[in-house]
Amino acid sequence: MKRWLLAMVFGLGASCGAHAAIDTFTFASDAQRERFHELTKELRCPKCQNQDIADSNAPIAADLRREIHRMLEQGQSDEQIVEFLVARYGDFVRYKPPLDARTALLWYGPAGLLLAGVLGLGVIVVRRRRVENAPADARLTDDERLRLAALLAQEERDTQDR
Repeated sequence: MKRWLLAMVFGLGASCGAHAAIDTFTFASDAQRERFHELTKELRCPKCQNQDIADSNAPIAADLRREIHRMLEQGQSDEQIVEFLVARYGDFVRYKPPLDARTALLWYGPAGLLLAGVLGLGVIVVRRRRVENAPADARLTDDERLRLAALLAQEERDTQDR
């Protein structure tokens, strides 16, 4: 019985890989094949969002691989292919979007946030040092000093009355 169960588990495990789809494209030259691989590695899958077109199993990624292959067969340049995909899906399909007014925050936002955090931390440290180094009576306003003196006098009277 154990052997039968082990054989079934092994058979099911071996058959799982048979369902994976593999794209087979024919290329006119090795240079064209290399261009295809470079393009599919540098473009992001619109559905998966964190995978390139080459590694994604999404149906749209397979369609884009076929489209890139078709455009390479037509003799289009890498720039034309990327421009076509950007026109269709936006700058999102690029892993490295161009630096322009729309993407400036994407490029410089993290550095700006880091700089703002460091400046904020610096301001907090400087203020705390000023407060710690100042004499205790310099930290109070005149009204606070008068109120403190009155409270201390009241406390003193209360302790003497007891």
